[in-house]
Amino acid sequence: MKPLRVALADDEPLARTRLARLLREAGCEVKAELADGAAVLAWLREPKDVDALFLDIQMPGATGLEVAAELADGRQGPPVVFVTAHSEHAVRAFEAAAADYLLKPISADRLARTLARLREGAPRRAEAPPAPSLRFPVKAGEGHVFLDLRRTTHFEVEEEVVWAWAPAQGTPQRHRTAWTTLAEVEAAFPGVELVRIQRHLLLRPEAVLGLRPLEGGRAAVRVGEGLDLEVSRSVTPRLKERLGL
Repeated sequence: MKPLRVALADDEPLARTRLARLLREAGCEVKAELADGAAVLAWLREPKDVDALFLDIQMPGATGLEVAAELADGRQGPPVVFVTAHSEHAVRAFEAAAADYLLKPISADRLARTLARLREGAPRRAEAPPAPSLRFPVKAGEGHVFLDLRRTTHFEVEEEVVWAWAPAQGTPQRHRTAWTTLAEVEAAFPGVELVRIQRHLLLRPEAVLGLRPLEGGRAAVRVGEGLDLEVSRSVTPRLKERLGL
């Protein structure tokens, strides 16, 4: 079988390298690994013999959606497969007539289905990702119980153990999860906005009860009775904007 010739763009070096590796392991010939949308458009100024473009949706300069729109405006471009960590972009992927839509973290099985569609010349219609479950297990004695993310205020990592904080009878309590990093938590809920307010804290913005400024451009958010979390200076403006402040 002739290998598919593909190009990919992602502004995150680790994500770009991982996708390129998965594509090569699946038998594809990776013609280009690009860092942003502008680089894709510059690379495509001359006709390229590629079978598909894998584009991250959120990139600086020109997003994957903007690149796809420009390719479709006035000239025939290769099929586009959107790649993103946010499942809410699925509708826009459908509107852009993408060949498919991959949700990070990409699995080899899911990528194989996309490549099969490209080889078969399937109609350019993205496959919508399944809605992630909002429940997750936590330790309870010798067993487990399930917490609802919508009741969880934040996640905290300590010595490779992730704790989920949730109120119990009005008092914030922490529960041990099976995760070891906050990146695993983010990957488990791709369609949910969680904000990394410190290297060891991942906040659900809807759980914030109040916010007060601190010195040095930082802030403190109240997430439960007697429980305030400090927000780093670099994240405070974005969080305030998210909260409508």
